[in-house]
Amino acid sequence: MSELVAGLAPLRAVLAAAGDPARARAMAAYQKDQFVFFGVPAPERRLAQAEVMGASKAATSDELLAFARACWAAPERELQYVAVDVLSRRSRALDAGALPALAELIEARSWWDTVDGLAANVVGDVVRRHPAAAAVMDTWIGARADDPGGLWLARAAVLHQLKWGAATDADRLFAYAARHAGHKDFFMRKAIGWALRVYARHDPDAVRLFVASYPVSGLTRREALKHLGG
Repeated sequence: MSELVAGLAPLRAVLAAAGDPARARAMAAYQKDQFVFFGVPAPERRLAQAEVMGASKAATSDELLAFARACWAAPERELQYVAVDVLSRRSRALDAGALPALAELIEARSWWDTVDGLAANVVGDVVRRHPAAAAVMDTWIGARADDPGGLWLARAAVLHQLKWGAATDADRLFAYAARHAGHKDFFMRKAIGWALRVYARHDPDAVRLFVASYPVSGLTRREALKHLGG
């Protein structure tokens, strides 16, 4: 067992001791009562996880992914947040071969609170460093976008370039947005608008043209044009 994975049990004990039942109920309610929480706010959790963050510095890709899977197997949602933080910090240790494992995490215990961090901070970094892996994003956006897990893979594909700035592959971004412009799910409509809003910092005219040219939802339109006066 790696030092990183071995650190999970003591971290869980610390978080359990620090948990506030009333806060746990409020946190669960905020996430539609889908998950169990210790009731530890993010600043306290990040202090508690400092040791595993330190251990992650020497962890291999396999060890990082094993740790993330162990966190995903735990019932308490804060441990999934720990895994997202660890993978985000060590994303450069992962290569394109990690994408199937990341897809498993995205499809399991799925909700925006973990999916978005994995998409923007982990998947996006892997694909940016390994451009051929963009073909995997093409798979995520397409074949499985209408089943429950696939919806979150598609959202991750839409959001994976959020931090690319001027290096964003605009053709791919707009193709993904066009593919699901009429999608009925709130989270897909929101993701498209969010991704377009971020890209509008670099090419506002292209975003305006896209929104004017495709039958996007009102939500997508509002998100995309939020800082463009539209």
